[in-house]
Amino acid sequence: LRSMLPTSIISLAPPCLNLKECCLFLDFDGTLVDIVERPDAVIVNDALDALLKRLHTKFEQRLAIVSGRSIAQLEAFLGTKAMDIALVGSHGAEIRVGKRSITAPHRPDALESAEMFFTKAFADQPNVVIEVKSFGVAIHYRLDPTVEGTAIKMASEFAQENGLELQHGKMMVELRTLGHDKGTAIKALMSDAPFAGYAPVFIGDDVTDEPGFEACAANDGFGILVGAPRETAAHYRLENVAAVHQWLETI
Repeated sequence: LRSMLPTSIISLAPPCLNLKECCLFLDFDGTLVDIVERPDAVIVNDALDALLKRLHTKFEQRLAIVSGRSIAQLEAFLGTKAMDIALVGSHGAEIRVGKRSITAPHRPDALESAEMFFTKAFADQPNVVIEVKSFGVAIHYRLDPTVEGTAIKMASEFAQENGLELQHGKMMVELRTLGHDKGTAIKALMSDAPFAGYAPVFIGDDVTDEPGFEACAANDGFGILVGAPRETAAHYRLENVAAVHQWLETI
């Protein structure tokens, strides 16, 4: 596996994986499921459920979903299967492997204030969705891109004034707790069983996944970008969610 950290635009298709050498980390939105207009409208169908079950078995439990969603949201989407797969939620602030759980100490009061502030600010704009997470609050403007500038300015100022992390994403902006990202979560998982000693591979689509790509490259693994070519720390690329599923089926 390659360990060089790339800085160029990547278009190479990923190679076949050696199951005896690797562990697999998967982003959720935009990677396993298509991004939808409203964040609560995601559906995990039977085919994806079966695919995750096969991967969990093939990798001998060295499979984790690494998401900006909260673990509670992931469990709601995945159902009973979520009890077996390791989950990372809230951009690394929550980690659960089996019955072992690692989370940030508490939800900052500033996030409660952000939730109320954003909800009030966009109360008369039904196409702006305020998503509340365990350790974050997001403003989704996919249904009304005209508010992008207002949402980013508002979130940026609130983050600076209240000691929160500003996180940009696809047609959304989010405030979250400091000190965690998908890279720190992957590093934490790699320090213990069943992931320790294996080369990490992470598939993701957004700028929020870049710390995860970097963590994999630093640990003799690699990242796989989903979507159009761009500057990235990933080594390889897949075109879309359907291509991710097709590639995963070949493992």
